[in-house]
Order: sequence, then C-alpha cells, then structure tokens
Amino acid sequence: MPSRSLPLSTIGFDADDTLWQNEQFFRVTETHFASLLAEYAEGSDIHARLLEAEKRNLAVYGFGIKGFTLSMIETALELSGGRVPARVIGEILAAGRDMLSHPVETLPNVRETLEELAGAYRLILITKGDLFDQERKLAQSGLGELFDAVEIVSDKNAATYERIFARHGDGPHRAMMVGNSLKSDIVPAIEAGSWGVYVPHDLTWVLEHVEEPAEAPRFRRLAHIAELADLIDELER
Repeated sequence: MPSRSLPLSTIGFDADDTLWQNEQFFRVTETHFASLLAEYAEGSDIHARLLEAEKRNLAVYGFGIKGFTLSMIETALELSGGRVPARVIGEILAAGRDMLSHPVETLPNVRETLEELAGAYRLILITKGDLFDQERKLAQSGLGELFDAVEIVSDKNAATYERIFARHGDGPHRAMMVGNSLKSDIVPAIEAGSWGVYVPHDLTWVLEHVEEPAEAPRFRRLAHIAELADLIDELER
C-alpha cells in the first residue's frame, strides 16, 4: 500500500526490454536462422517471410519464444518447399531452447528505480508472453520482491489496463504504465485513462511500432528509466 496519499497510487512496469534485455536475443537467433536457410532465399526475403509467419501465428501461438520457434520452422518448410533437412529443424529447435534458458540481463538502473518507488506506490509487473518463460525471467532477475502484484497476460489493450489497475490499485486514472513499447505499453494505457511513460529501447520488435501519442496530456517520454522518480515528483507538485 502507498505510504502516503497521492494522486498517483499505482505504477505498472513492462518487463521485456524495460526491466531486462529481450529483443537482442531474438535478433541474434533470427540472424542464425537466416544463415541456416541461405541456400533457399536471400536474407532479406527470409526475414520478411518469418515476420509474415509471426503475424499470422500471433492469434494462435501468442507472444513469446515458443511461437517464434514454431514460426521459424514454418518459414523453413515454406521456403524450402518442404525439403529442409531434419538437421536444420533440429538446429532451429535448439536455438529456441537456448533462448528459453538464456540468463536474464537486467537493464541499468532498474533495481535502483524500483527500490526508490517501492513502498510509496503499488508496483505491478504487467507483461505479455509465455507464462513459464516470463515467470523464469522474473525469478532470475531478483526483482520479484519489489512488486506488489504480477500480471502475465496474452495481450495488452485498454481493457487490460482498466482491469489490472482496478484490481490492484485505485483505477487507471491514478495509475501510470512504464514501458518500451508504444503499441502495447503506452497507447492502450493512455486510452484507459492512465499516464503512459515511454522509455525507448535500442531494439524494439517491428510489430510494436506505432506513432508516439505526443499530443496526449498523459504521455511522457524519458531517455532512461533512472529519470522516472524525478518525473513523478514533478507531476505531483
């Protein structure tokens, strides 16, 4: 519970590429995947076909490494006309397993920021993707003790934030969402009535790109998560 009565009572945080590295491992794996299929297509075509497969499969597999791995296998079969060797399929599966076991790399100043805000506000981790993988990363990050609640959801939209901020806080109008994805973290949170604080990451999945809601009164952009506490102080003056 907040230690003092403030207009802002609840802060939601995205996980992947907000609290810890994520997209860089997808990029490395995708580069390796393209090399495995080099005899069947040019690299740019491989990447484009994989992206199309991911788009098609989101509604079936959801977000995360498992869906990404299945999309790679589907793309390999399509590009090769079903002739891709079993060895290559095995390497794709191994690459997916490697991603699922990769050590968590917490981003700079994340722990210090969470520790500064914990106790004064309800902190909620709001992330989408595979349940087991997100739970693994949270446990390995050592950040779990700083959150009052954890919500792992299949997707993020305005209704998601309305529900979560009503369940764990005082509603979206007294809440803030912090994340690196404009599409998933910022725009829908603002639509729900919350503050949306955008902290860009150098690597963000192309399907998460939308225009910044620059004219929205509750939109803010920070260069780094270390600036969050000062922003909150400024908003509450």
